[in-house]
Amino acid sequence: MTSENRPQLSYLREQLAEIEAKGLHSRQRVLDGEQLPIADFDGKEVINLSSNNYLGLASHRVLRRAAIEAIRRWGVGAGAVRPIAGTMRLHVELEEQIARFKGTPACVVFQSGFTANAGTVAALLGKEDLIISDELNHASIIDGCRLSRATIKVFRHKDLADCERVLKETENWQGKKLLITDGVFSMEGDIADLPALCDLADRYNCIMMVDDAHSSGVLGSRGRGTIDHCGVHGRVDIQVGTLSKAIGSIGGYVCGSKDLIEFLYHRARPFLFSTSHPPSVTATCQAAFELLDSEAGEKLIKKLWSNTKFFKGKLKKLGFKTGASETPITPIMVGDAGKAFEFSRELFAEGVLAMAIGFRTVPEGKARLRTIVTATHKRADLERAAEIIGRVGKKLGVVA
Repeated sequence: MTSENRPQLSYLREQLAEIEAKGLHSRQRVLDGEQLPIADFDGKEVINLSSNNYLGLASHRVLRRAAIEAIRRWGVGAGAVRPIAGTMRLHVELEEQIARFKGTPACVVFQSGFTANAGTVAALLGKEDLIISDELNHASIIDGCRLSRATIKVFRHKDLADCERVLKETENWQGKKLLITDGVFSMEGDIADLPALCDLADRYNCIMMVDDAHSSGVLGSRGRGTIDHCGVHGRVDIQVGTLSKAIGSIGGYVCGSKDLIEFLYHRARPFLFSTSHPPSVTATCQAAFELLDSEAGEKLIKKLWSNTKFFKGKLKKLGFKTGASETPITPIMVGDAGKAFEFSRELFAEGVLAMAIGFRTVPEGKARLRTIVTATHKRADLERAAEIIGRVGKKLGVVA
């Protein structure tokens, strides 16, 4: 008997059949080559509107050079977890660099943005504590909340009155309280009202935590994120970011007080039990932050926003609903998940990669295509993409 014939996992085939019956089955598109605005997926050249490579740094010559030089000097791997023998000088320098960039006393780098969120929340809170969380927060936040075993109270998305209702109801909570939100919401593309949330955190004595994954390198002075964009420096206790999106590499980080970072060095399980970044990755991240904090980085961010404004305008003129998006993340709202996946498949056939998002990533009835433009898209790319999206959208009845 092979593993394919064993009955223990037969229920998976039934569940996959159910996904297929609903028209929600998808397969991973395979990229042949670099993550570029015009890229080769599954042997087909398409306009790529599904990448988080906001500034094009994943293939930037400066980052390539930094990776090669780091391999020559430091080798290809760290060889151990950070607390034992895996902390290289490069790791320390990167953490110091990010802390300066974010305007905080200290920083710790994790192996991914997901583990940065999940590991931090789980380390800081326990079963006697309380978490107040926006309903559309990222899955990594949700998992961290569950792992902490704290009581979780969810408020309606960006609804400050509902958030304060929860805070009032739990005003006399005896344990620690954490108010947590995304800075930019990954499926909606809208921005949290951080000044108002910081006011509530102060009023009700909450630790304030922001996941800045989709705003670092995108919002604020030279990409310093939503804390800078909203002018709330010194009011957010915990800033989480990623090295996997605008930074163009892989990893995550947490910025905050020296005590916070020292505590995470000792208690954050993903940090304690995962081998540290290889030198090539660490060096590319250093090069990316150096580039961001320069005129060249500023030009890339301006181009990103110019392309964003242009593409959003095209979609709206064609009659598509793009929700409350305020950032390069621009959803094309469809509603029915089956139709959203059909829309995505038809677009790919016509030369546009725009992936469909359905339940469970977004609520039922709110399926969409999630599009993201980058600084490296040319206007002609975006013109062509909009034309194809408009034509296929009309064919499928998404727009009139």
